[in-house]
Amino acid sequence: MKVSVGQFNPGAEVSANLATMGMLAATAAQEGSKLIVFPEEAMFSVGQVKGDFAAAVDAHWTTFVQGLSLICSEIGIAIIAGGYESSGENRPYNTVVALDETGEILGTYRKLHLYDAFSYQESTRIKPSDRGIAVVEIGGFKVGIMTCYDLRFPELARALALSGAELICVSAAWFKGEHKIDHWETLLKARAIENTCWVVAAGTSSDHCIGHSAILDPMGIAIDFLNDEAEGVATADVTHRRIEEVREFLPVLRNRRFENNTAVVPAG
Repeated sequence: MKVSVGQFNPGAEVSANLATMGMLAATAAQEGSKLIVFPEEAMFSVGQVKGDFAAAVDAHWTTFVQGLSLICSEIGIAIIAGGYESSGENRPYNTVVALDETGEILGTYRKLHLYDAFSYQESTRIKPSDRGIAVVEIGGFKVGIMTCYDLRFPELARALALSGAELICVSAAWFKGEHKIDHWETLLKARAIENTCWVVAAGTSSDHCIGHSAILDPMGIAIDFLNDEAEGVATADVTHRRIEEVREFLPVLRNRRFENNTAVVPAG
């Protein structure tokens, strides 16, 4: 199936962000895509919300999901997008929601690895996930979901692959900084190559985030990508055949000798 990434700069208003996503989703659908992936914080940017953040999440999460559902059903495209979901506490979850082309919710993923790095402390505002990994089915593909900083943890991508994920979607707001574009591109390639699966990554493009959304094949080759465009869509034809081809000559998942984090040590 054809898959797209939608890159943009989410603001503080959910309605405005939904309007932008609707426009990008329509462009993707015109290109024949059955799925579009949007960035982390597609609902709204934590840095731009005025007043009490948890209260804003409580007020707008349902509106955000309903708005995505409407886009899906009107355009006939599946959507994966990041937002903030109430936890019942002062710190909400950083949550990605996946919906099918009719607008039905397929599943949600709450960010496991909070970005407490590079002098930033996401955990001061966000609650870490109380769940595990998430794999949903879209267009005959098993789709695993990750969020931004999760990309730096290879065991999460491997867990998705071992759970059957053929396509890993990454919603991100990857901060700018020294070597940060290199890190992003290298890690996307690594996650694709080491798991011999497709990687579809959507990034926020803003004064603080790099953009650089991309779709990579199981050999880590970027089939289509964006740079730091304020808004844009990249599209690629994702196939089972390419996965089968690569796994035939590069059977790393079959050859692995670790199970449950324990190495296989020869006796003697």
